Amino acid sequence: MLRISNHYISKVVFSLLFLEVLILIGSFYAGAGLRFFDGDQFAIPKLDHFFMSACIFAAAIVFSMSALGMYQINFQEGLRNPFFLQLMPSFAMGFCILTLVFYLAPDLYFGRGILVLVFLIAGSGILLARAMFLKTSRTHFLATRIIFLGCGAMAKECGELAVRDTNYRRYDIAGFIAVPSEETCVPQNQLLHLPEGGSLVALANAQRVTEIVVSVQNRRGGAFPIKELLDCKLYGIQVTDAATFFERETYQIRVESVQPSWLVFGGGFDQSFIRSFMKRAVDVVASLSLLVVSLPVMLITAIAIVIEDGAPIFYSQERVGKDGHVFRVLKFRSMFKNAEKNGTPQWAARNDPRITRVGNIIRKLRIDELPQILNVLKGEMSFVGPRPERPYFVEQLTERVPYYNVRHSIKPGITGWAQVRYGYGDTVEDALQKLQYDLYYVKNNSLLLDVLVLIDTIKVVMFRGGR
Repeated sequence: MLRISNHYISKVVFSLLFLEVLILIGSFYAGAGLRFFDGDQFAIPKLDHFFMSACIFAAAIVFSMSALGMYQINFQEGLRNPFFLQLMPSFAMGFCILTLVFYLAPDLYFGRGILVLVFLIAGSGILLARAMFLKTSRTHFLATRIIFLGCGAMAKECGELAVRDTNYRRYDIAGFIAVPSEETCVPQNQLLHLPEGGSLVALANAQRVTEIVVSVQNRRGGAFPIKELLDCKLYGIQVTDAATFFERETYQIRVESVQPSWLVFGGGFDQSFIRSFMKRAVDVVASLSLLVVSLPVMLITAIAIVIEDGAPIFYSQERVGKDGHVFRVLKFRSMFKNAEKNGTPQWAARNDPRITRVGNIIRKLRIDELPQILNVLKGEMSFVGPRPERPYFVEQLTERVPYYNVRHSIKPGITGWAQVRYGYGDTVEDALQKLQYDLYYVKNNSLLLDVLVLIDTIKVVMFRGGR
């Protein structure tokens, strides 16, 4: 795995993305050369912005493929769902983006004839590249061979996580090393024993292991081989903590396996001035742009709400923001009037009977969230961040869920890592699951992660249609 801006990215997926960018740019030049072939030689047209046009073409297609989930495919889905079935809507979305770009910047337009050839060449190249990557990624050649230090419940969970056939990531488990202080929860035939007088380094080398995952629940006492692990690290064997392994493989932080010292001394949690300034600048520019683009949709929504259930159009509610400060969030009203007439706050449930017909539509398309643009402009929220909760629920969750208040160290967001990764939740157990994604975002927040959340949000709105 690569770690870019504190976010883990599969080396195979990164390599595939890099290769496809080269294919798209190369297809642009190949299409232009064929279009202007004069019988003796290929001739690339001498346009002032030809390379810029090629880069914009590649960016539009890669963005469309990302938004439609083509970089999150797993092995089994790759076999069941032919790539061209996903590539066609991706190219259609990319064509719409390019049409808008060329309308706004006509100097970048390069002709319809070239565009048709470019799409044909690019589609063939991407299908060939993906077929090659799918075939090679299923072989043991790209598998990482690992040993788990521990044999208890945590080691078992790590092992189950390692054998998931997903995201072009494969592990070959050499076995589990038993620790005297733990109850054995893994199959006996997967247990490894240190030879008499042998070392952990010798065992790892004998098993051709490149990584050791420390999945011991209790590390106190003399049974934990800290010196042996240090020797392994000095010999070039990667040593990974179970909490880091969970974070890397699931893009979340498991609250049950986290020690306070790991949060304190580990990396991440960037709250620097530069990061805050960049995030605020992006929020303001994106908010003003989205406000202009979505204004017609907001006007139609307001009229539809009045026709169905009358005024008021907006719904204002107290939410907890950064550092625990309470603010009033603004949304389009999606429920009938007096939805909480008994005065007690209630979790919004899936298929909630209090939701109006218009409300059901705007909630699925997330149009009800658009007025929160004003909260972003006021500085109370950000575009991307943890979902803001009501003070009544925050008080309950803080008492019952460890580290819940950590999510209040940054501004809440209109969309967020938990919303796109976990989706809808209306119980304390759901709040715990979403917290694990929120902690990952707070710890690793960056411009790259914000972009990935926005791309996933587009995918959720277009295809899942709900929270």
